[in-house]
Amino acid sequence: MATALKLFETKNGEFSYDWNDDKRSYLLIKLVREGIPYSDFAKVLNASSFSSQEWANFLNISVRTLERHREENKIFRQEQSERILSIFQLLNYGKSVFGTNEDFFEWLGSESIALGGIKPKELLDTSIGIHMVKDELGRLEHGVLA
Repeated sequence: MATALKLFETKNGEFSYDWNDDKRSYLLIKLVREGIPYSDFAKVLNASSFSSQEWANFLNISVRTLERHREENKIFRQEQSERILSIFQLLNYGKSVFGTNEDFFEWLGSESIALGGIKPKELLDTSIGIHMVKDELGRLEHGVLA
């Protein structure tokens, strides 16, 4: 699990996007297959403004199950690990688009006309939703408005 430690490091509480490149794709696949331990997930949880309830919703588990993972430093299943990693990548990308985590999280919690009036964070419980949010970030990054 040591591979996850470097991936989920933050600098001064801010996400760092410099690790996400094609050279490390197999490392990411291996990480997802092995599962992410709660101790590494906690770094993402603490650096995000999402509540435990929101994370439980994103991972399709109960808050109590999330608490059990914390208490026992359990390893998340492959599907949950992939979702954690996908959201982590999205958080990094969003920070790079908005400049700060604060501005990005404000946008995530605001209704988006381009997403049909839905708050972007409401879409993070599915892979398709994460891709929709990522696509919208790409449009914002390149100045393409809804």
